[in-house]
Amino acid sequence: MAAGSPYGAFQCITATFATESVLTVQLNRSKQRNAMNPRMWDEIGECFRAVRADPDVRVVVLSGSGGAFSAGLDLKESPSDLLSSGNRDASRQAYRLRTLVLNLQASFTAIQDCDKPVIAAVHGVCIGSGVDMLTACDIRYCSADAIFSVKEVDLGLAADVGTLQRLQKVVGSDSWVREVCFTARHFGSDEALMQGLVSRVFPNPQALTDAALELATSIAAKSPVAVMGTKHLLNYSRDHTVSEGLAYTAVWNAAMLQSKDLTKAIAAGLTKKPTTFAKL
Repeated sequence: MAAGSPYGAFQCITATFATESVLTVQLNRSKQRNAMNPRMWDEIGECFRAVRADPDVRVVVLSGSGGAFSAGLDLKESPSDLLSSGNRDASRQAYRLRTLVLNLQASFTAIQDCDKPVIAAVHGVCIGSGVDMLTACDIRYCSADAIFSVKEVDLGLAADVGTLQRLQKVVGSDSWVREVCFTARHFGSDEALMQGLVSRVFPNPQALTDAALELATSIAAKSPVAVMGTKHLLNYSRDHTVSEGLAYTAVWNAAMLQSKDLTKAIAAGLTKKPTTFAKL
């Protein structure tokens, strides 16, 4: 990692360049099956906010170290405000809890808002907050051993960091979403593929990693203006009506169609010769 890199000081995640423009981000608490403690939450948000500002990054591959993607919230290291009100009255405790939840939400929303495509590569367990994080990603792959669970009801709470807001928009069946959220039952890679939570399943973690990096490299070769705009417009259109999305896209492309990337891409298509695009 180069001196002064925004990715060099993390303790609970690692972020390294697999290629010149593909950043690999890995949850790095393998002894805890990558359960999320407060520091990991903070580092995820910090990392993806840095990604958004970094012209060297065009695509991110997100994975977990060791034998799991993430076992969810680390209850042994959860913030004390989550489990105890101390001597505060209900209003003041609610105010503090709201701030805590908003900060946790912001860490995963940073993945959604980072402007660069994020490819999740899931192996082993992906539980609770792991699913929250997964739904904020753009493309989701897994290996055949992947096990998922929206676990929060078993802990006595409603999921509050993204699953209940994003999962309905990621998969095609509202009934299935409610089933897995009400029951906290485990489901495997085949069911995740059938419902659209993931788009591809691979026989083992190595094949998964290879495929995710191959996809990332392919996307990174495209115009970063076009890829960034596509992610931005997909996110906007998901949360607005068709007419609102079309109107917004017209304004967006009125600016972005002036990019030199457009003429370079058209020329490359006509000549069948590869081209390279400048950084954002």
